[in-house]
Amino acid sequence: MNTQVRTTSRRVRLRAARTVALAAVLVAPLALSACGNESATSGPAASSGNSRTGQPSTGATGGTTGGQGSQSPGSGPTFTCPPGAPVTGNPSTTPSGPMGPGGGHRMRTGVYFLHGEQMSPAPRQVTAPATAAGALRALLAGPNAYERGNGRTTAIPTGTALHSIVVRNHIATVDLSGRYDDGGGSLSMRARLAQVVFTATRFPGIQKVQFELDGKPVKTFGGEGIVLNSPVTRADFEDLSPAVLVESPMTGDSVRSPVRVWGSANTFEATFRLKITDVSGRRAAGVMVTATSGSGTRGTFDVTVPYKAARSGKGLLTAYYISPKDGRAVVVDTVPLTVNR
Repeated sequence: MNTQVRTTSRRVRLRAARTVALAAVLVAPLALSACGNESATSGPAASSGNSRTGQPSTGATGGTTGGQGSQSPGSGPTFTCPPGAPVTGNPSTTPSGPMGPGGGHRMRTGVYFLHGEQMSPAPRQVTAPATAAGALRALLAGPNAYERGNGRTTAIPTGTALHSIVVRNHIATVDLSGRYDDGGGSLSMRARLAQVVFTATRFPGIQKVQFELDGKPVKTFGGEGIVLNSPVTRADFEDLSPAVLVESPMTGDSVRSPVRVWGSANTFEATFRLKITDVSGRRAAGVMVTATSGSGTRGTFDVTVPYKAARSGKGLLTAYYISPKDGRAVVVDTVPLTVNR
């Protein structure tokens, strides 16, 4: 009897050991997906949060190529990515293009510049697992010549560098160089904060952002004393969002009929209109859209728009609404495109 009990006990311990080993194998890729650099270490704790602008669920998780993550009891995983070790953040697009340097897939995402005084996304390609941090580095590089020619600007000072990004419990801690808070009035300061927040939160894995400058937490930002006592979201910069924010297609995209248009909106009774004009200036399409909410609450929209272009060439997607006061068309966002026949 004693021999049978000892044998059974050994079998139970063997099964338990195998279960633990299998769990370790399954969890490892989750940690490895956070950073693309083996020197990554665990970062400081951050409070959790859930507020963010919704997006269509078209995301794909970036690849796993190394890195380390740590998890303390009772808390979510923390990942720190130093320069050159980007964070994977589930971008709202799928892998595209050929393999990049190091064997990672090229991923399409968006970075946010200013069109007038409001946010406007521009497309960028980054290499997985270079997703969130890769997008931030692309943002800091500024708009290209085409984007500048179409009125896209940046409030972020030239020479600003990304030191690191830590993601924990859907909160990204972004550490930038001290150049980031140089010069500018209150609008410029809020705009540069919004550019980083919108670019980071385009990734479903990031809901809020908190800032550091040269490794020191930022509680008040710039000479204007913008208070940053807690992580911020897109909602904190609603005044810098157009009434209709078209997330896709983005500035300079080449489209074919039918074109999928999605984003967020905050318009009267949640309704607005989309118009596509072709290279000849001819109206190729016009549709009415209803977002999930409006009249003071930002909602989302996702529509497919068929169009008929006279010929291929430069075109424009225009978002506008009809004023309830005087019935005139109020343009709230324009996206320059290549409209293919």
